[in-house]
Amino acid sequence: MNMIVAYDIANPKRIAQVARILKDYGVRVQKSIFEVDVNGGVFTAMKKRIETVIVPAEDGVKYFPLCRKCAGTVEIIGQGVYTDPDEEFYIY
Repeated sequence: MNMIVAYDIANPKRIAQVARILKDYGVRVQKSIFEVDVNGGVFTAMKKRIETVIVPAEDGVKYFPLCRKCAGTVEIIGQGVYTDPDEEFYIY
């Protein structure tokens, strides 16, 4: 499942923690936005990891699923690079 994950976190320490988690699953495309491509089980694990870090009364994380067809029609104006969901990348 290809998706966009956007977050608004109130505390700088939690911002860094959420960003580190999301780097394990995808690519940062803007400061608080990641593109991830995960299956159902991995998505559940990613959400659980994020939920252990955030404070729901202060922070917010949104998950926007994209169908394959929609992901292929992304338009970029200005700076930015299209991330091909079928391209291989390595997580260290």
